[in-house]
Order: sequence, then structure tokens, then C-alpha cells
Amino acid sequence: MKVEAATGLLVGVRQVLSAHCDARPGHAVPELIVVHGISLPPGEFGGPWIDRLFTGGLPPEAHPYFRQIAGSRVSAHVLIRRDGRIVQYVPFAARAWHAGVSEYRGRPACNDFSIGIELEGTDETAYTDAQYSQLEALIRALLAAYPTLSVEHIAGHSDIAPGRKTDPGPSFDWARLRAGLSEARPA
Repeated sequence: MKVEAATGLLVGVRQVLSAHCDARPGHAVPELIVVHGISLPPGEFGGPWIDRLFTGGLPPEAHPYFRQIAGSRVSAHVLIRRDGRIVQYVPFAARAWHAGVSEYRGRPACNDFSIGIELEGTDETAYTDAQYSQLEALIRALLAAYPTLSVEHIAGHSDIAPGRKTDPGPSFDWARLRAGLSEARPA
């Protein structure tokens, strides 16, 4: 897996570019990776709804839950589906609108300096082997492309917005991710 430096896009993945993004402020660069969990409707997987949410086309009449979130201007840099397929919505150099009101180690406004990775799942449903494999490969590609990132600065949405967000939830295996990333590090 490789990030194309000139565009900030992943090579060889499906691109569904969102307008729900903007330039990072000032001289901000990616310094944090935020792991999220998402399913639309809640607890359901597959379907076009995440793409539609991140591109502003979620129809409120398609599901009762959608009436609450239709019109939301949110996005993430990428989504990793249950089968491991990756969809990119925002180039990594741009600011995706994934974190909301947030703070990491005393620094507010995490969207300014983070990369948001959504995993299709719920707090209670185990994420898949394919998702962990792709997440590790994606993080390795990001570390290679952005020297300002490190494995020491990876957090869950719940870590940067405690009390407001719970994802990726207790079903996410942080030990597995960290072990996989440490195995991939050069000696």
C-alpha cells in the first residue's frame, strides 16, 4: 500500500472524494491517527450509506435514524469495510471533518492535525481480520509518507472526545493493532 505524495491519495483504492473537508490551518501537518467505528444504519454493514453520509447525500427518508444525521457535514480520510476494502474520501494532506469537538494531550481541534480512519463496525461487534490487516498496512503507508506521524500517536475517537464518543469501542483490539505495528517496525 502506498500514499501518492503529490495527491495525498492511496494508490489502487476506491476514491469517493468528499467536499466535506478543507485545508489544514496554518502550517498544520498530520501528527495523529484517529481510529473510528461506523455503521449505517446502526448495527448494519454494507450498503451505500457511509458513502452517502460523507458526500452529503444521505436521504433522511431511507431509515428513521438518518433523519437525525442527514445534513451532517462530516467525513473521514478513509473507511475500511468489513471485507478489508478501503474507500478514500479526503486526501491525507487535507483536513477531514471526523473528530468534532476533540482534544489530544491538551491540544484541541484534532481535525487540524489528524488523519481519521473509519472501520465499518460497532462498539460491540468484533472487527474482522481483514480490517486489522488493512489498518496495519494503511498505518505503515502513512508512516512512510508522513514523518510527522508515529505509532505512539494513534488514538480512538473515544480517547479524543471522551464522554461524547465511544468508538471504536471495547470490541476494538488495541493490543492486536500495536503488536502488528511493532512487528512491522525496522529493528
